Amino acid sequence: MDALATPARRIGRAAALALAVALAATACSSGGGGSADTAVKSEAPGQGSIDINAKPADQVRDGGEVRLPLYQWITQWNPFQVDGRYGDAVEIMRALEPNLFTTDEAGTFKPSPDYLVDAKVTSASPQVVTYKLNPKAKWSDGKPLSYLDFKADWEASNGKKDGYNIADSSGYEQISAVEQGADPAEVKVTFSEPYADWQNLFRPLIPAAGIASADDFNKGWVDKIPITAGALKIGTADKTAQTITLVPDPAWWGTRPKAEKITFRVMSQSATTQSFLNNEIDSATAGTATAYGQLKDAKDTVIRAASPWDEVHISFGGGGALADRKVRQALGKALDRSSLIKIANNGVPVEFKPLGNHIFMPNQTGYQDNSGEWAKFDVPAAKKLLDEAGWKEAGSGQPRTKDGQSLTLHWVVNEATTQAQLDLATAAQAMWLAAGVKVELDKVASNDFFTKYVNPGKFDIASWRNTDSFPLSSSLLNFRLPQGDNVFGNYSKLGSEEIDGLLKKAAGTIDPVEAAKLYNQADAKIWELGHTVELYQRPTVLATRKGLANYGAFGLASLDYAKIGWEK
Repeated sequence: MDALATPARRIGRAAALALAVALAATACSSGGGGSADTAVKSEAPGQGSIDINAKPADQVRDGGEVRLPLYQWITQWNPFQVDGRYGDAVEIMRALEPNLFTTDEAGTFKPSPDYLVDAKVTSASPQVVTYKLNPKAKWSDGKPLSYLDFKADWEASNGKKDGYNIADSSGYEQISAVEQGADPAEVKVTFSEPYADWQNLFRPLIPAAGIASADDFNKGWVDKIPITAGALKIGTADKTAQTITLVPDPAWWGTRPKAEKITFRVMSQSATTQSFLNNEIDSATAGTATAYGQLKDAKDTVIRAASPWDEVHISFGGGGALADRKVRQALGKALDRSSLIKIANNGVPVEFKPLGNHIFMPNQTGYQDNSGEWAKFDVPAAKKLLDEAGWKEAGSGQPRTKDGQSLTLHWVVNEATTQAQLDLATAAQAMWLAAGVKVELDKVASNDFFTKYVNPGKFDIASWRNTDSFPLSSSLLNFRLPQGDNVFGNYSKLGSEEIDGLLKKAAGTIDPVEAAKLYNQADAKIWELGHTVELYQRPTVLATRKGLANYGAFGLASLDYAKIGWEK
């Protein structure tokens, strides 16, 4: 995992590209921003883009192994638990547990017939959603799926139970009741207030038997998955070898998966290029100049691209000097985003464009640039804000001072960070120092980056990617105010009641035009808060082995591991 822009995914659609690449995979070559960029740029793929070599089942052979990289060993498998939000874990869990809805390339939800006969809103006031379950669907302990599982997931995730360290209560806190319907295969979910993105709830569904207590919820899925109900199951999980395999589950009632085995191997992102060239894995990022240059003409290789919900940003903490909003705003104004984006885009054949929104991607309906003055490169304005915050000039190249303390901040960086990523960080350092802010890069162990630093908010500055904040209501967890020790996905711990209110109101607004207005109002406040400096939407640029079917760049569509395989 890369410390500069490691993916931190929410429990949204397909948790964005399952094996997505961090800023490591989008940063410049080791030559830095000063080297010539000779790559011919194409426009970023638009909405509805998908590039996965889609093949029907009869054109995919049965058997064979698909080998994929994994950037971090997965410890917490419960996707509703705050530490279970790592995207590859969520994506894999949707192959092992009931994924009630999938999304197509336009981001439209589709009920999965393996689990649902039907699911729809059956009452508008109050809003009631009725799910009709596939009677063949059963947990690995033999119990059929039922309203008890929905009820347990709701009660665990609505924020009302003590001790449940939840990732996100969005949608669940709007539910007032979960009951059995006309028969055991029918579930009625009643909402106390409207919730537009109800199809994004219970994805995946987790068995009631696995989360009966707070201890089960928080610890019962650590290094194990006690109960499954998917087309695939864990074959092996070798922590020493850092490999995980998925194999077909013989108890599966649906269409049998195509591959005999899908193997995930933990490796740094920088290692994927050589591993791919050595025929050790079947997919690798081609999102850096170096990687793209080595992979684009490699034997039996296809480069694929699409635009998912995937953003690269720099986040600020809320402690020390950064507790002052003016200091955070000054940091934003001191950054020349266009120069940083050029460093990231150097040598990559798809255009990276500045992102002016925390909630919408440029290829989504409703997008508008709300960055305004807060992302405008203006060093004099940054200095003025620091003056107002009481940080006094100390001379050229020196950090400002206040009450005998120097304005020195720390940027937490993964020890596996490549030189390419450090080029971008170094450029940002120089920009900040020009305003009188000294920033030091602190390298930390790869497996500690999230668990010991980002998740608990122990950073002044850090960069990771929020991927798959889709549908829009899921953006709440990235910016909502923490509740006690639970920071949801808001690792900066910065927020306001006003932002929370706007995001919650938007999530309950059925009219997409009116909802977009509210989301954009919230986004403008997030910019003003100095929470996060958005850089760009990150297109997926991926190298895949020729003949690999139903895998690649998914855009807004769900990844289905059961369909991955090799062409006949």
